[in-house]
Amino acid sequence: MLNIIKAIIFGIVQGVTEWLPISSTGHMILVEEFIQFTGVTPRFWEMFLVVIQFASILAVVILFFPQIFPFGKRESGGAFYVKTDIISLWLKVLVACIPATVVGLLFDEAFERLFYNSVSVSLVLILFGIAFIIIETRNKNKAPKINSLAEITYYTAIIIGIFQLIAAIFPGTSRSGATIIGALLIGVSRTIAAEFTFVLAIPVMAGASLLKLLKFGFSFSGSEAVILITGMVTAFIVSLVVIRFLLSYIRKNDFKVFGYYRIGLGLLVLFYFWIF
Repeated sequence: MLNIIKAIIFGIVQGVTEWLPISSTGHMILVEEFIQFTGVTPRFWEMFLVVIQFASILAVVILFFPQIFPFGKRESGGAFYVKTDIISLWLKVLVACIPATVVGLLFDEAFERLFYNSVSVSLVLILFGIAFIIIETRNKNKAPKINSLAEITYYTAIIIGIFQLIAAIFPGTSRSGATIIGALLIGVSRTIAAEFTFVLAIPVMAGASLLKLLKFGFSFSGSEAVILITGMVTAFIVSLVVIRFLLSYIRKNDFKVFGYYRIGLGLLVLFYFWIF
């Protein structure tokens, strides 16, 4: 029962921090200090942290299904057709995935060994928090150039993909935070920056979850299966709520509050691990 409660807590943290641009890694570092599963192997723990992300992706698929499903059915005759605009969107998503996918596959373990520590994570949290504040201040009263997913070009997609690469290299950047910052810099509206970030997460996180699960295998104990399912269900429900909240929030507000939060969290992580 205690492990189930812990799985719920981790699912909540995953569902909230994966979509808000505040870094799931920074929060997990703190949570792991106080909450750990009992009776599970380190390999299961490593797999758990990645695979519960798949549940968050399912939330995106459900919420954005009309915008990402490339097939439609005609009312007259019932024939299926392909939505070329959605096919174009997916091609741009794939282009944006190229930098992080290539570099991540080649150097993922090296980056984790070099930068997955409290000091690096803290500094990146603070730097990108400052970046949010500066960019939003610069963009104040400026009309965005891109106000729909259809207006995103391949050039825009590759720039956003390069910022996603930064998140792949430096834990604590926040994948959503990095891609949103990249999008804002080149004139994408806040809402479209968030929506493209959510869609971009589908192949990235689903692929990472699948690879981790295949590497671990499906030989779960009964208790491990319950822990994993509990975490995934919790992350799914929380993700639904958080994504809706963020899209509603940024229609009337900017991202500065998340910048200030990141700075505070970065200082907290740095202070905690410096003291203890």
